[in-house]
Amino acid sequence: MAAILIGNWWALALRGIAAILFALICFFAPWATAAVLILLFGAYAFVDGVLALIAARREARQYGGSGALLIEGILNLLVAVVIFVWPAAAIIALVYLIAIWAIVSGVAMIAAGLALIRLVGELLLIVAGALSILLGIVLFLHPGVGVIALSWWLGIYALLFGMMMLSAAFRIRHRSI
Repeated sequence: MAAILIGNWWALALRGIAAILFALICFFAPWATAAVLILLFGAYAFVDGVLALIAARREARQYGGSGALLIEGILNLLVAVVIFVWPAAAIIALVYLIAIWAIVSGVAMIAAGLALIRLVGELLLIVAGALSILLGIVLFLHPGVGVIALSWWLGIYALLFGMMMLSAAFRIRHRSI
């Protein structure tokens, strides 16, 4: 494995460059990034729905029942249609889903923190839960900001990943010479 990496250090460098370019797109075109991601999910939902319907048909032929797979396939196709017809609404719906998750998990963390505070005086779970609830509220009030923030976080990851890949590539190249 190491010999392959040493001989192909340039492939790591290309991966790093691609990640950095993707990061720049995330930073400078966050709505486009979110739109592409949601459209890719729509494509996945479409393919998954078609495959579920094929499986439902085969199950119906062999065993006479296909209700769950049929419902799953239809639901996936409906999700795909909604995403392709209204991609901006789908992006905002995703932000609202994250907001709901943040609020529910925040309430759960506060409940756990209150139970722990009585036992060991732990306060950090309560603070973390409050931050999670605050995030959910902000996302509900400003979903567009949530879309931009998600794109930027993805960009931060891609930038750091790309920098690490480039650094590794050039360190490997330097050491192999």
